[in-house]
Amino acid sequence: MARNPNSERRPQKGNGPERERDREDDFIDKLVHINRVAKVVKGGRRFSFAALVVVGDQKGRVGYGTGKAREVPEAIRKATDQAKRNMIRVPLREGRTLHHDIQGHFGAGRVILRTAEPGTGIIAGGPMRAIFETMGVQDVVAKSTGSANAHNMIKATFDALSLLNSPRMVANKRGKKVGDIVGRRDGAAAVKE
Repeated sequence: MARNPNSERRPQKGNGPERERDREDDFIDKLVHINRVAKVVKGGRRFSFAALVVVGDQKGRVGYGTGKAREVPEAIRKATDQAKRNMIRVPLREGRTLHHDIQGHFGAGRVILRTAEPGTGIIAGGPMRAIFETMGVQDVVAKSTGSANAHNMIKATFDALSLLNSPRMVANKRGKKVGDIVGRRDGAAAVKE
């Protein structure tokens, strides 16, 4: 029997080759929420699952994705693939916290993200904690107001993270040097003392 050259062996689900591939890419994925929905049909109920997954490389890149399927592992795989395609890069200060405080919103969900001193840790609720852990943030304080829906909280957090600027980005926009911008901030602190 002749084999079709276009057909490739797909990796098995579970802890097999798929997990090894994730380790090669150095991505960490976290399952945030799974929802079971039932469709009532003539013979009874048909169940399907919707998964919400956050993926990050712990170096400032993070993404989220959703997937729906009849089985849980397939829904998680689809969500993980979508999250890897939709990653954003977030500038981190000293590789451990955010550069400045920021607010984000999506629908009725509102989030406030604040920088923190070394040793503070991640003070955040469930979905936001997953984002910060996969992104590699070590010190942050986050508060969610409004909607407690996991989808809204994650989208609001990504809205805030997309607005985050580093001193280098601000310097490029203004056509100045990084030292001018950061120096002013240190100088302003010295004047107050």
